Amino acid sequence: MTPARSLLQAPIQFLKGVGPRRAERFAQLGVRTGRDLLFHLPYRYEDATTVNAIADIAVGSDVTVIGRVMAKGVLPVRSGLRVFRAVIRDETGRIECAWFGRPWLDRSIHSGDLLLVNGTVSFFHGLQLRPREYTVLARGGKGGGHAGGERAGSGFPAGTIFPVYHATQGLAHREVRVVVQRNLKRLLDEAGNDPLPSSWLESLTLPPLPEALGTLHQPRSLADIAPAQRRLAYEELFFLQLLHARARLRARSAGISFRAAPRLTNGFLESLPFRLTGAQRRAWEEIEADMGRRTPMNRLLQGDVGCGKTVVALLALLKAVEAGYQAAIMAPTELLADQHLRTFEKLIGPLGVDFVLLAGAVTGKARQRAMESIASGSAKLAVGTHALIQESVDFASLGCVVIDEQHRFGVEQRLRLRENTGASTPDVLVMSATPIPRSLALVAYGDLDLSVIDELPPGRRRVTTAVRGPISRDAAFDFLGEKLAEGQQAYVVYPLIEESEALEARAATAMFEDLEARYKDFSVRLLHGRMSSAEKDDAMRSFQAGDTQLLVCTTVIEVGIDVPNATVMLIEDAERFGLAQLHQLRGRVGRGAERSYCIAFGASAKPSERLRAFAEISNGFELAEADLRIRGQGDLFGKEQHGAALLRFADLCRDRDLLEDGRKRARAIVAADPELSRPEHRKLRGELELRYARREALSKIG
Repeated sequence: MTPARSLLQAPIQFLKGVGPRRAERFAQLGVRTGRDLLFHLPYRYEDATTVNAIADIAVGSDVTVIGRVMAKGVLPVRSGLRVFRAVIRDETGRIECAWFGRPWLDRSIHSGDLLLVNGTVSFFHGLQLRPREYTVLARGGKGGGHAGGERAGSGFPAGTIFPVYHATQGLAHREVRVVVQRNLKRLLDEAGNDPLPSSWLESLTLPPLPEALGTLHQPRSLADIAPAQRRLAYEELFFLQLLHARARLRARSAGISFRAAPRLTNGFLESLPFRLTGAQRRAWEEIEADMGRRTPMNRLLQGDVGCGKTVVALLALLKAVEAGYQAAIMAPTELLADQHLRTFEKLIGPLGVDFVLLAGAVTGKARQRAMESIASGSAKLAVGTHALIQESVDFASLGCVVIDEQHRFGVEQRLRLRENTGASTPDVLVMSATPIPRSLALVAYGDLDLSVIDELPPGRRRVTTAVRGPISRDAAFDFLGEKLAEGQQAYVVYPLIEESEALEARAATAMFEDLEARYKDFSVRLLHGRMSSAEKDDAMRSFQAGDTQLLVCTTVIEVGIDVPNATVMLIEDAERFGLAQLHQLRGRVGRGAERSYCIAFGASAKPSERLRAFAEISNGFELAEADLRIRGQGDLFGKEQHGAALLRFADLCRDRDLLEDGRKRARAIVAADPELSRPEHRKLRGELELRYARREALSKIG
């Protein structure tokens, strides 16, 4: 006897109401199997649980009414658009319902039908209801049964909540809803094997998976939705933390214990013209403790712009070198790599450490010499870009790697750097100058330990930040000219390199000539990402040397430029930048003794909530929390950064308690059973493989 096909595993085309053609459209939504459909959850709901009397409704209100169809028909209105209209009546009055552009409803809604209609009331020759949802409760006044949406069999009663699904061209959300409802019972029956233990769910007051899924697809009340969403959120967060916990365990296989006398690190600290802040000392103590253990360090060093992360990272590099190993720091751009090189020459040159630069601009014999010195071990410290992770680069004894600006590097690149370094796994310190809320850091970097520098060095002055509308633009540029006349330097930042027909925003190349003419008594240079490395380097060095007073640029200066004499930054079309990016840009000024200013131009006199937050909040971590609150997690981290898809169900503002609980349980389980081979953990491993089997991340952790 042939076993029954599993509906969860079956291709979507074999489900009721789908077929090959509709399956192609479902595939555009990422729905290819019955399981995909079950987890294709509504993104919002239309509440029709409260039925209004027609006599009581008013213009502008959202209402749900039930009435008999008294008259109907299709009328043309303009340029070929046709409107289906139906007049419905209840015991208190009547109202016209108008469906614009949907004349075919004339074939499915009949005179005498009892309709439930949900929508907004407007005024057009009297009250008019424009329905978002409707249900035929009874046909022709005969009673008995009902049809849902645009076809029968949806299973929705009078006074209900309509789920609204993501749809695509050729597949309306109502069609998705009908397919879900026709297959929901069988899908839920097969989904009865909950991957999470019932004891966990009871302790967290969460429903079992089938119950949560059933509620989200067919809620009885709005109050039922939140607990069901939390159930899906917890499962998502837990399995992501389980993935991170296994990656974390793998990274701690065979490492190096750096226990040499602190000759270089102490010498470096004594040579500094300042004392470390308390936060810097705390971060260094955590890193030093990691480096003293046999398991490899795998740590994220976070800090605001100007907090002194580079000094702490340099201590880690020197600790590896004084123990007889090589160290490397990898930057996302040649500009930043070159700046690191100059910083190291200044700070550790007297200590006698040999270091080398390896980047795209280093070519020919210079490149060959650099690679030979890395391979022989004579170069104790390598500074470079992604060129450091090319297969042709061989380290003699790499002990510590610092990756700067982690958000510019994908997780795959990070793994490649660690895996091309011989038998012993080097310690890895990841630096990020983009402050990240703790909850987001645990999702994006759950495999890393976290150190935070949340204190700025003494004497670091706050940048005066203002948001201005178009009417204040000329005054701001006059102010910039005054500062240039005082001998200070400035940036003007644009979102685009060249003008675009598709985007209404100023562009650097178009505005450069205007600014050059306006400030003809000063040297004005252009800097953007499409320039050659040599051109960018020349513009950058000229600005750093003070030969250029005004730099007209794009976000290429977001990282890597440190000019203490730059005191003014104007940011054009600031709405086109994210809050984190605006904060990074602002960090390019205020690096010297003079008072500094950042002026962001909004599109109107009244700034947006994001721009108001930018002006009011100077602390990067507080600003990141505000960003998370204002726009949600959105695309703060793409999947290429953290090795997992963006969260579908969890909300990091709402579900922080679930994240912490899931992280704690995941780490405890992996510590006790790394392979998840115990009987009580096999279900967890199966679900983990089901979720991540096609992803690079799982193949990397075995």
